[in-house]
Amino acid sequence: MASLKRWLDRRRNPWKGVFFDAYRKFRAENGQAKLRHYEDLPAGAVVLDIGGFRGEWCDIVLRQQPDCTIHIMEPHPIFAQTLREKYQSDDRVFVHEFGLGMATGTLQLSDEGDASSAIAEHSRSFQAPIVPVASFFKEHNLQEVALAKVNIEGGEYDLLPALIDAGLMPRIARLQVQFHLFEPKLQQARDAILAGLAKSHKQAWCYTFVWEEWQRA
Repeated sequence: MASLKRWLDRRRNPWKGVFFDAYRKFRAENGQAKLRHYEDLPAGAVVLDIGGFRGEWCDIVLRQQPDCTIHIMEPHPIFAQTLREKYQSDDRVFVHEFGLGMATGTLQLSDEGDASSAIAEHSRSFQAPIVPVASFFKEHNLQEVALAKVNIEGGEYDLLPALIDAGLMPRIARLQVQFHLFEPKLQQARDAILAGLAKSHKQAWCYTFVWEEWQRA
């Protein structure tokens, strides 16, 4: 049934083909494994988990580099509370109940669990505070970030330009990001962001609109 839905979706929306092709390759090559290996993180590493959901990715990082500090950004109030309870006795993990972006504000986010988004249209929604990423870096004195994972259901189109424009990308050694393709014009938006990333980083691997990694050049 799922494969039939994907086939129909592609027939009706041919612009999604780039995603479907990349996703097929991601599955065939076990691309998910690339999001599970962090043994080379240095001791004392600072890690950003932007879009923490239930903390599964955070747990993977902590198992492989116990000597690190992780800042989790999770604007969904239920998930944020779950994360606070989960890590309440772990002084390595800091949970922040907001999103990061270009400027202070509030976003109306659709509420669909791990697919909560400011771009996609869903039936339920909630208000989410947004903190300027430049202010967050300054407040926490983030001079060197060993690893940042970004999975924020469309918010990457605001956050990544903010990081680039503020001159903060060179402080991030390794970026793993999931770009989302909710509408055709986001292909051009991603291209513009990649051009900005290429000024300080090189693309290590890529499954277009699924997951990709950029490493500081």
